Amino acid sequence: MPSSATEGPGPAADRLRVDLRLHDRAVVVSAAGELDQDSVGLLHERLVEALGTPGADRLVVDCARLLFCDSTGLNALLTARRDAESAGRELVLADLQPAVARVFEITGAGAVFEIRPDLESAVAR
Repeated sequence: MPSSATEGPGPAADRLRVDLRLHDRAVVVSAAGELDQDSVGLLHERLVEALGTPGADRLVVDCARLLFCDSTGLNALLTARRDAESAGRELVLADLQPAVARVFEITGAGAVFEIRPDLESAVAR
C-alpha cells in the first residue's frame, strides 16, 4: 500500500506531496508542502483512496510537513471527515504546524476534528 503522488505537471507539482501507508489499522496520509486551490485535488484523490483501504478503521492525516492550508484545503479535510464518519471510520489530524493550526483556530474547524500533537499518538489510539 505505500505509495506517493504529486500533483500533475505545473506549479502544484512542486508544492504538494501526498504519501499513503498502512500502520496497523490506520491509513496514514502524509501531506507535505502547500495545500491550496491548485493542489487540493491531489489530497482529495489520496483521501478517497485511503477511505477505500480494506481493514483500516482510521485515517490519520499527518500534517507535520504541511506548511500552508487555505480554505479549499480545509474544505477537503472537512469533506473527508464527513465521508470517513459515514463509512464508520475516524479521521484524525496529527502534528499541525503553527500556520495550519491557525487556520483551524480562526475558522473554528478545530472543534470538529480530533487533533493529536504527533503521529505516534494519532495511530496508537
